[in-house]
Amino acid sequence: MKQAIRKLPISGSRSYAIHDLVAPHFDPHWHFHQEYQLVIVLEGTGTRFIGDDISHFEAGDMVLTGSNLPHLWRNDEGYFQNLGLSTRCIVIYFSIDFMEGAFLCKDEMNNIRMLLERSHRGLEIEGETRNTVKKIMLNMLAQKGFDGVLSLLQILNILSSKPLRFINKEGYLNTITDSDSKRMRAIHSYILDNFKEDIRLEEVAARANLSPTSFSRYFKSHTNKTFTNFVAELRIGTACKLLQSNDMSILGIAHECGYKTISNFNKKFKELMNDNPLRYRKKYQKIT
Repeated sequence: MKQAIRKLPISGSRSYAIHDLVAPHFDPHWHFHQEYQLVIVLEGTGTRFIGDDISHFEAGDMVLTGSNLPHLWRNDEGYFQNLGLSTRCIVIYFSIDFMEGAFLCKDEMNNIRMLLERSHRGLEIEGETRNTVKKIMLNMLAQKGFDGVLSLLQILNILSSKPLRFINKEGYLNTITDSDSKRMRAIHSYILDNFKEDIRLEEVAARANLSPTSFSRYFKSHTNKTFTNFVAELRIGTACKLLQSNDMSILGIAHECGYKTISNFNKKFKELMNDNPLRYRKKYQKIT
């Protein structure tokens, strides 16, 4: 059976690595690494976690993440159920010492230096900029040696001159250490597998070998969200996808996303989306 798409290391003799990756689903484990990462999703849908942000993703999603910024592209359930679905992405990793030192401090490199600094909050790339960068990334798959380095520099130069959207709020800081990563990965996995059910704080805390009080402090300090808000954002994000993509009743969507009553669903949807589910669906249908 094919394996999930996972992060592949850069050879110590190379300044970057590019991969065209195809698998039944992306790596389902929350993680971070020292390398900068530029990725475009060509096939696949699901929920994207970058730093403290939770968002839907689909084909065309392009993101630049800075060094040690936690991330996860979690595919929808169908990708884990042997339904013949597949994912594909092109990903470029470049090392933290790429262009660092005196060269990066030159005046001509100001914009790229600022881009790399901004990438520590995660940057989403959209529109014509995304289309241009995508073409260069596809061409890079066949390039070798210095031609690939030139293309990577071209991409960074393009991105450094465009108004890209920050993914994380100003002041976001990854406080997770290597010793935390295993525990946080287990916490994320359990929540993602069970958030549609009646998931309880005590259950998740036990998975982390912490008391509920200690877990609450630990979780918020590492995600910038309370456990309750994290689960709510997952549920409402899933509801938004369902409202956009099918004709399921709003009551059915509420139950599918873990809400036992329509009143609780409507209240939380209004709180997070500043709208009600019916108006949200109608507005989205007008846009599309």
